[in-house]
Amino acid sequence: MRTIFFDSDVILDALLKRPGFELAAINLLALGSEGNIKAVTSSIAFVNISYFLDRFDRPRKPLLLNVLRSIVGIVEVGEEIIDLALKSNFSDFEDAVQYYAAVSAKAEVIITRNAKDYKQASIPVLTAVQFLKIL
Repeated sequence: MRTIFFDSDVILDALLKRPGFELAAINLLALGSEGNIKAVTSSIAFVNISYFLDRFDRPRKPLLLNVLRSIVGIVEVGEEIIDLALKSNFSDFEDAVQYYAAVSAKAEVIITRNAKDYKQASIPVLTAVQFLKIL
C-alpha cells in the first residue's frame, strides 16, 4: 500500500471546504478512508489543523478531528526530525519539518498546495489534483 503524506493545507482544504480546492482534497481523504492508500501527516500538522478548526469551525472541531484521526496516521515529530530540519536548506522551517516527517514515514509522495515550498525535496511533491490524475 502506498504511503502518502498530507500537508496540513490539503487536509484543511477538505475539512473547511475551501472553494476550488475541497473536492480533490476530499477525494484524497476518501482514498485513505477506503484503505486504498495509507494517509499520514505529522503530529505538528495535526496540531495546526486543530488550531485552524478552532478559529473557523469550532462547533464541528471535535467531530472533524476524530474523523480525521480515523483516516490519517500520525508521524511523530521528535528530535531527529527537528535536527534534520534545522540543518536543511529549506527556506521555511515548518516545511522542512513536514518534509522530514514524510521521509521518516517512508512516504512515496507529499501532497500539498504549495509544491514550491518543497524545492529541496527528494521525493515527489504534488498537488491533490496532480496526484489524483496519476492514480
